Amino acid sequence: MTAVTADPRLIVGLDLPSIDAARAMVDRLGVSVSAYKIGLTLLARPGGVAFAHELRTAGKLVFQDWKLHDIGAQVEGAARAVAEGGCDLLTVHAEPQVMRGAVRGRDAAGSDTRLLAVTVLTSLSDADLAEIGYAAGAGAMVERRVRQALDCGMDGVVSSPLEAARACALAEAAGRPDFLVVTPGVRPEGAELGDQQRVATPREALRAGASHLVVARPVIAAQDPLGAAAAIAASIAGVVR
Repeated sequence: MTAVTADPRLIVGLDLPSIDAARAMVDRLGVSVSAYKIGLTLLARPGGVAFAHELRTAGKLVFQDWKLHDIGAQVEGAARAVAEGGCDLLTVHAEPQVMRGAVRGRDAAGSDTRLLAVTVLTSLSDADLAEIGYAAGAGAMVERRVRQALDCGMDGVVSSPLEAARACALAEAAGRPDFLVVTPGVRPEGAELGDQQRVATPREALRAGASHLVVARPVIAAQDPLGAAAAIAASIAGVVR
């Protein structure tokens, strides 16, 4: 399939077992994808952070999905280190102490890194949350954490497509139309769900208020990854938030 113009709202998750495999996938996708998420599996490997910087130097938007979660001082130091190294999007868990630490660290770095608060993992159902010990369901928890993220000065949140509309509405009410709502758990029509519980199609997610879509397996595990990415880009062409 001929390469298509990249849609910057599509972030492809490089959930692959090695840096060599990830680099080969980026080469295969070429100019058709302009944004990538790098998760813990790759970041933890020798050269993983260097690979993230390599992609950024090549002009890609890079989302380092660290999901930082520690005492405020540690998160502050880690966020500063990541921001100073160069990073477009960085995730931390949506707890007030954690988020405030991340904001302090990023600001101390003088960086334009945008901080995303992970609300409730898209692999968790209401039953899973109850098993953990939470009384609230996913919808109520996400709403509370979006409000806290706004109060803490975060740049956006990560939430499932099912909560994107409420997150977007809360941001608009707070006077933050620039607030990012990044949605994993996005599956094209007919794709397998894998370990995701709260999902939607790319068009549904954007119409609900998502600013960016994170898609991994439906692209990187496809027989034709370039074709899969192109099909997603075509399916969201003209869809506005």
